[in-house]
Amino acid sequence: MPDNITVAGIAVDTRHWIGGRRVASAGTFTDHSPIDGSVLGEIARGGPAEAEAAVAAARDAFPDWAGTSRSERARILHAIADGVEKRMEELAIVETTDNGALLRSHRRGVMPRVAHNFRFFADWLLQLDHEDFETRGHTNHVSWDPAGPCVLITPWNAPLMLATWKVAPALAAGDTVVLKPAEWSPLTASLLADIAAEAGLPAGVLNVVQGHGSEVGDALTSHPDVRRISFTGSVPTARRIAASAAANLTPLSLELGGKSPLLVFADADLDLAVDLAVEQYDNAGQVCLAGTRLLVEESVAEEFTRRFVQRASALTQGDPRDEATDIGPTIHPRQLEKIDGFVQRAVAAGARAVIGGHRKDGQYYAPTLLTDVAQNSEIVQEEVFGPVLTLQTFAGEDEAVRLANDTRFGLAATVATGDRDRAERITARLVAGTVWVNCFFVRDLKAPFGGSRQSGVGREGGTWSFDFYCDLKNTVTAPKGWNQDHG
Repeated sequence: MPDNITVAGIAVDTRHWIGGRRVASAGTFTDHSPIDGSVLGEIARGGPAEAEAAVAAARDAFPDWAGTSRSERARILHAIADGVEKRMEELAIVETTDNGALLRSHRRGVMPRVAHNFRFFADWLLQLDHEDFETRGHTNHVSWDPAGPCVLITPWNAPLMLATWKVAPALAAGDTVVLKPAEWSPLTASLLADIAAEAGLPAGVLNVVQGHGSEVGDALTSHPDVRRISFTGSVPTARRIAASAAANLTPLSLELGGKSPLLVFADADLDLAVDLAVEQYDNAGQVCLAGTRLLVEESVAEEFTRRFVQRASALTQGDPRDEATDIGPTIHPRQLEKIDGFVQRAVAAGARAVIGGHRKDGQYYAPTLLTDVAQNSEIVQEEVFGPVLTLQTFAGEDEAVRLANDTRFGLAATVATGDRDRAERITARLVAGTVWVNCFFVRDLKAPFGGSRQSGVGREGGTWSFDFYCDLKNTVTAPKGWNQDHG
């Protein structure tokens, strides 16, 4: 197996990164581009041996990295951000080729956010503090102590951005990391290892192990030396990870699926509401936060639908490397089959496809809107993770909230209304980790992020990230007992 592949003229090492060096495996897996199905290369396929080596490297590197000053850790994180910015165009091209998301989005939003992830947590580390407080004359001092080796398992829909959303705070906290990228989009994680090494990150502090979850993932999550596990992905996989971690009582952070509602009230700016709804097709609908359930007040449902169809029908679907493209391909033939299965079962059960409802050439699925769907139907209750929306109507606030909350998920919600008081009433009643009012996907790293119900466990962002990646310690000091003659 060659050690490198070339993607659009950019060299990418196909081996693992363990203990500051490249490590091959006996086996490989094939990485395809979703754009045209072409083979990008054979990637090192890790298993228990590679998992053991990576955790050992992280364990051995931990004492020195944990003992590194906050200022020095922050400096290295800023150096990594510099490296990301230097190679931003390369990262964007490789990511688009590997996972099919829009190149223009990677250039303008995603890769700048990757660099920002490192800068934000580097800066937050330097201001991380809790004011001392007194208890009957005793002083309480709260500190955030590095926890140890962390296993970070990341998804394929926004590979590098979501990886660095975990890697950056873990490194800032003084932890060492084993990163396991999704096997459908592993390439930019390999480039990140190169960038981190060039930035001066010590060997073993960041390790990247590629492979299938059932082979290398299970070995990582069950390892007794792992102190934290963070996972973004599906509920079934999260259950398996939680069971694997249970024997060691390893703390978990889980950001899981969603079936988020987008509520449109009659007093909303309908053009804005339609824009928000059409935006849910972003990344071919492969976004956990997407408001895939459109809930529209009855009195404006017909007009909303007319405007939505007009806007959605004007979207351009095709090669994500083309600046004019609005929607690219789905990530993998298996995902395409899953999406189409959901739609065809829904239509067979009585749903009507207002637009779309079918595959296109290659790994492309037409943007779809389904109506005449029952609240308890599979298409309303289960995450499709593709460019498929449903539309239901409601008569008033109580029904809107009831429909919105009537799933096992609680990741996000979007509300379109022109009434500020109504917005406050509705948002207070919605079960969701994030609620947007008259906007969508506005994210600040200072804010807590996570899901309710089966959409996740825990919150990350700002101090919440350090609360997870650290062991919090409270030191209580008595006012007496000091030997004043010690010097």
